[in-house]
Amino acid sequence: MMELVTDPQVWILLLTLSTIEIVLGIDNLVFISIAVGRLPVEQREFARKFGIAVACVTRLGLLLTLAWLARLTSDLFVLFGHGISVRDLIMILGGLFLLVKGTMEIRELLGTDHDESAAVAGKAAASFGAVITQIAIIDIVFSLDSVIAAVGMAGDYVPVMVLAILVAVGVMLLAAQPLGRFIDANPTVKMLALAFILLIGAYLVLEGFDVHIPRGYIYGAMGFSALVEVLNLWAKRNDMRRRGIQPPPVDEPRRPMPR
Repeated sequence: MMELVTDPQVWILLLTLSTIEIVLGIDNLVFISIAVGRLPVEQREFARKFGIAVACVTRLGLLLTLAWLARLTSDLFVLFGHGISVRDLIMILGGLFLLVKGTMEIRELLGTDHDESAAVAGKAAASFGAVITQIAIIDIVFSLDSVIAAVGMAGDYVPVMVLAILVAVGVMLLAAQPLGRFIDANPTVKMLALAFILLIGAYLVLEGFDVHIPRGYIYGAMGFSALVEVLNLWAKRNDMRRRGIQPPPVDEPRRPMPR
């Protein structure tokens, strides 16, 4: 164990794996923020923490089943000329779930084809257990590739991989509440987050069918879109100040306008 502590290569590996887990955890945080937004306000903070705890257990569980992970890439059947493995199947089903979930959330946010009472009924229908189940399922999809990549990079350094996951989960715990409040407080940001979910869903489906798109393109597009949204929010707050309107705090959810 002391050899691991004193070896600089191990520290470099820990930093690399932690960075990968944190970056790949961003999309998971976005989904968690959207999912818990359907719960009553008093349950959201606990649901965020519980969802991230589930994410930690899921990733550690995947990590400790290395032999099972190694068999995930073996083809189960052939579809449209492409071999489909267990990993591919998880990616495709998870991507389709994100596409359906994102589309339904966008439809509700736009308020099309239903009135306010229907929207309230839809929000009330979301239970704590259902939200946590969704988070657990999607975390398996989100973390599968990152854990497989970690296993490939770290080899037999299982303690380093475990520590990297714990570091990433700690960062997620710190970022979850401010990110969730920011998304709740700004409807345009919530729409952007839902668009990210659709983008990730499409990416996962394509990956499942062996159509590989570099992750850098996906995160580059998300980063550019987020930057544009930050500039829009900045300009909007400056305009409100010029007109003598006090902008609400960024972490305070907006109240609905009276009808």
